[in-house]
Amino acid sequence: MTAAEVHQRILELYPEALAGRMDEALALIDPDVIDHRGGTDGDHHGLAAWREKWERTASGETGFHDVSVEVEQNVHDGDLSANVYLSRGTHTASGRRYEVRGMDLIRVRDGRIVEHWAIRDTVAMGHQLGLAQ
Repeated sequence: MTAAEVHQRILELYPEALAGRMDEALALIDPDVIDHRGGTDGDHHGLAAWREKWERTASGETGFHDVSVEVEQNVHDGDLSANVYLSRGTHTASGRRYEVRGMDLIRVRDGRIVEHWAIRDTVAMGHQLGLAQ
């Protein structure tokens, strides 16, 4: 699979992964993946960290539910694929919804994601949820 095909497939499987059925999606992730999350979390390494990220989101432990991602544009070249996407969800504590844009980039080798970078407009998200200072 090309980088763009892997990127598209992982997003198609995202709802399944959040429902706890993540084996097919995890098969598209390299065991030694590096997830460059940035912020205070920093980089996360390995398939177990990726699984934990999805499990935390699915459980609502992150403080959000009804999370979805809609790709607005994809650009790809060689082993890289980048998406501009619209992320939506509900803040569990307040019941407020958010809708913000983000970008992510993956590097693919042998049909599996080996690196991932993501950014999201957390300032706009904070304002929409009434959490901004």
